[in-house]
Formats: sequence, C-alpha cells, structure tokens
Amino acid sequence: MCTPATGRGRVRLNVGGRVFETTAATLGAAGRDTMLGAMLDASWNAGRDAGFGDGAGQAEYFIDRDPACFAVLLDLLRTGGLHVPPGVPEAALHREALYYGLLDRVRAARLGEFDGDRLRLAASVPGRAPGDGTAVRAAPDGGCCVAHGGTVRVYNWALEERRPVYYPGHAPVNDAAYLDAATLVVAARERPGRRDDGGVAAFSALTAEPRHRFRVAHDRQPRSFTAGALAFGAGCEVFASCKGRFNEYGVGVWDWNTGEQADFFYEPPGCALGDADRLQWLDATSTLMVATMFPRTDSSFISLLDFRDKSVVWSWSDAGTPASLEDKHAVHAVAMEDGRSVCMINQYDDLGFLDLRKNAAGVRWRSRSKLTISGKTKACGEEICYPKLARHGGQLFASTGDTISVFSGPDRVLTSTLRCSNGGAICDFSIGGDRLFALHSEENVFDVWETPPPPII
Repeated sequence: MCTPATGRGRVRLNVGGRVFETTAATLGAAGRDTMLGAMLDASWNAGRDAGFGDGAGQAEYFIDRDPACFAVLLDLLRTGGLHVPPGVPEAALHREALYYGLLDRVRAARLGEFDGDRLRLAASVPGRAPGDGTAVRAAPDGGCCVAHGGTVRVYNWALEERRPVYYPGHAPVNDAAYLDAATLVVAARERPGRRDDGGVAAFSALTAEPRHRFRVAHDRQPRSFTAGALAFGAGCEVFASCKGRFNEYGVGVWDWNTGEQADFFYEPPGCALGDADRLQWLDATSTLMVATMFPRTDSSFISLLDFRDKSVVWSWSDAGTPASLEDKHAVHAVAMEDGRSVCMINQYDDLGFLDLRKNAAGVRWRSRSKLTISGKTKACGEEICYPKLARHGGQLFASTGDTISVFSGPDRVLTSTLRCSNGGAICDFSIGGDRLFALHSEENVFDVWETPPPPII
C-alpha cells in the first residue's frame, strides 16, 4: 500500500513505520518502469497535490513494506553498491526488490561481468535426490536446472527452487536446455515396453506447465523416439538427436513457436547422429556440429551438417587411429568461437584441436595431465565422470575430477583452477547468466561460481 501526502522539496518515505528521506533524483535512478520511478511520473500523481521541487516542502509517501530491506534498496540507488546486513535474509530482499521493480538492479549489483579468472564460489546447493544428478544447465538470467532421473529441478537466479518439471510419464531425462529464461526444453529417453513416453517437450521454467510436445513423423506416420542432445539454431529451430524404434536415427528439427516438425536429417552410413551426446549450432557457417563421443560408442565421431542441402560438409572420427594413439579417446568436444576449430578432451585430460577448414585432419593433442588438475577422472557412484568442455567469452573451460581449469588467450594457456566443494568429482558443468554451475555427483550438490562486481571506488 502506498499513500501520498502533500508537499514539495525533498521526498519523505515512511516504510513500515520507519521514515526515510531522499531526493527525486535518487528515486528517478530506479527507472520509470519501477514503482519508485513511477512516483515521479505526472500520470502517477495526476489529480493529487503531491509534487517535487526545490521548495521547502516535502512530499511524503507511506509504503506498507519491510523497512530493513528498503534501506538496502535505497542505498543501492544512492551508491550503486549492494550491501546486505547480516540480519536481512536474501529471500526477503529479493521479494521486496521484486515488489519495487528493482530485482534486475539487485542482480546486476551482485554479479560482475563473467571472467573465468576472477570467479569466486558463491554457494553450494544440495540436491534432493542423492546420487542421480545427471546434468546441470545455466539459465540466461542466472538461474539453473538440474536433471535427476525423470525430474528437472529448476532454480531461479536467487537459487530458490521453483516447481520441478516432470517429463510425461516421468521418462528419464537425457538433456535440458533453456530456450529463454522462461522456457525450458527437455529431451527424454523412451523406455522399453512404454509407448510415447520419450521425445522432446517444452515447459514453462516459471510454472512447470507444458507448452509443446515435439513430435516426429516418418513417411507421415507419427513415431515414438528417444531424444538425446539438444541445441537451438539462429532462427526458430530446435534440434535434437533422435533414435527411433525402427532404426530411424538422425537429427530432428522443430519450430519452437509452433512445436511442428520442420525437418529430419537421417543418419548416413559412417556418421553416428542418432546417438549424439553433443549438438552445437555454429553461426559462422550456419551448420550444426554433431558429436558422438566415447564411451557412448566405441569410436568418437564429429560431423558438421548443413540442413539447407542435407549434406555432411565436414566429418572426423578416431576409428582406425594409429596404435600409438588407440588408447586415447575423445570424450567431449566444443566448437571454438572463431568457427574454425573444435577442441576435444580425452580420458587422460589432454586437450586436442581439429581444424574445421580441413577434412580428414588429425588431432593435435596437447598433454595437460601434469599441468592442470590435481584430481584425475573419477568414479561418480557406479559411473565414470569423464572430462567436459565449455567455452565462454574467449576462454576455454575443462572439468576433470573435482576441478575446473580455465585456459585463456590464443594459445589456451592455463590461467586459473576452480575447486571447492566436497561433493566429489564433477559430472557436468554449465555457464550462463554470468555464472558457472558445477554438478558434483557423489554428494549430489552443485556449486555456483560468480565474478564479483568491480569496486565502486
């Protein structure tokens, strides 16, 4: 409840019985699309005797909200810095910031621009299902989701848990990806003896309500399928690796606005597409990278698909490698930001690079085992946590054991290592919304890493 009183000059705010004095300029810094900024708008005060000016009078407003939280938010508007006293719960501060329309301002003050060399551990969040966390995905707004069997647990940027997403029939989840901060796409595995419980579906990340079920049809006949990895194109495309019951292997494409199937790239001989565990859209070439890695298959395969003419424009496999290298298997891959190379990592934590401008190019392995990680590849319960890769802002990130290494510059020099949680080996990690999330499988906990904001002075 907000009740104005007459007067001119400085602005007096009575918040929950505690009086604050400030200026119109400070309130205006909140922006006209916020509650406090709107108090300066003529339409807000139309027909009222309240005003702002240089006179001796004061306009006073009574706001029936938490005064301790308001003091933090007013200081944020005055100084640009976020200083939260020990007695103010973060959940209460976020609730009040949402009421005043300042939640984005609070988030911006808390998080600095993402820099892998300046990351600090901000939180360790325990999961609800011990031992079966399979994937973590960062949301564009700083939240995340964690896949546990047939459940995807969703967290907002304040790390408060929202309603979980359940795939129809509680089918086991293989992958999840944020289309935007409000939309989560989930890929699930079809179980033996069940019909139509796998596939791809979109849900509200805010309410968990279903939005689309992405169907596959072959020869105009709807087919059930298992969906693996997910990716989004530059337009309205949703991509997923697909395995049908009748050897209908390939990559499906749907329109994310309508949920309708737009295309299907059938798996050609010598290319493993349906089993792919990594998809990545490359803007520079308008192609889709499809990676099927060891140990999902005996050999690793990477292909670039051009959906405009249904062609494989580039491919690589480690099948038939020389005996001296046959025990080294690529277990994860990421296309670099320049669009000219792919970085891979093997089970020995070595980095390798492929030139996308050359077909049948060999891997340039760079041994990192002795330089980077203290923990080697470790078991996650009954499974092995193989290394994973990500790139962000010109930096390369590699998880091995319980540590994430950061490589910077054109020569990919090791510049930082991240290790803190006691949750054991890292089974997955994800970067987005100016945060890095690392999922530890042994204790089912995920760590949240943030870059602190620059000092005000």
